[in-house]
Amino acid sequence: MAPDAVDAAEIDETPHPDETPRQLALRLALEKAAHVAARRPDAYVLGADTVVAVGRRVLPKAEDAAEVGRCLALLSGRAHRVLTGVAVAAPDGRVVSRLVESKVRFKRLSDDDRRAYIEGGEGIGKAGGYAIQGYAGALVMSLQGSYSAIVGLPLYETAALLAGVGFRPS
Repeated sequence: MAPDAVDAAEIDETPHPDETPRQLALRLALEKAAHVAARRPDAYVLGADTVVAVGRRVLPKAEDAAEVGRCLALLSGRAHRVLTGVAVAAPDGRVVSRLVESKVRFKRLSDDDRRAYIEGGEGIGKAGGYAIQGYAGALVMSLQGSYSAIVGLPLYETAALLAGVGFRPS
């Protein structure tokens, strides 16, 4: 099932003061859904956002190779959380949402591991500086939770939210 349209919300994703990573992921999903729903009031609108966190620290969507390297250095040999907020706005005005939390543990990364990953370029633009569906999957020792949420959209929870507000795929 493909969406009828992809309509970027273009919202400010800067965390608010004292906002937890969980609150941030859910707020961004809700804001994205509301922003687009205002432009498309007769549509079912899906908003989602994924946040990678170590403790209360939110890792960035890495903008360059150096930032990917900093993220990998922080994630090396430790567990982190991947928090994905999903929100659905229905044409009747109802809004439902869900936060999906997964835990990922990376192996201890050697200099060669980090260098090879950085040189591959797939971590740029990704939350936490990595894409688990790519080469980074080989760096993961364990995963608890939703693989699809870590990739970016928790499919089970999204389908349940859509069904709950009456969306029926055609």
